[in-house]
Amino acid sequence: MAHNKKYWLFKSEPNSFSIEDLEKSKTTFWDGVRNYQARNYLRDEIRIGDQVIFYHSNSEPPAAVGVAEICSNSYPDFTAFNPNDIHFDPKSDEKNPTWFMVDIQFVSKFANKVTLQEIKANPKLEKMKLVQKGNRLSIMPIEKEEFDEILKMSKKKS
Repeated sequence: MAHNKKYWLFKSEPNSFSIEDLEKSKTTFWDGVRNYQARNYLRDEIRIGDQVIFYHSNSEPPAAVGVAEICSNSYPDFTAFNPNDIHFDPKSDEKNPTWFMVDIQFVSKFANKVTLQEIKANPKLEKMKLVQKGNRLSIMPIEKEEFDEILKMSKKKS
């Protein structure tokens, strides 16, 4: 059965891993997700070929900064098993892993960041999970129309 392409927003703190880091490395594994809902997206829904808005959180200003593509299906997050890794989870079991990750590859960096303030001000994006009260997930689904609108906003002239 063919997978219907889905669209996602992945948040990263730019001092941990930025769009520039992804551009340099071309591909990376998306590790360290320790929220069950975000884990479920990784494990059960995110597939090769899905498109990602790369979002810098905890930055001034927080903003959508580029596009990535999923280039692997999920697999156990090996950082959970490494006691020397900041994402170590002593309760995680290699035979029955709790945490998962995927690989992403760089597609493009936006010429113009799309700030959270601009996203909130756009009526076409008012239903996005990103702007809902209390939604702090690092990975969230977005609609194709929302993905396309953010791309359009990133091409605007400053």
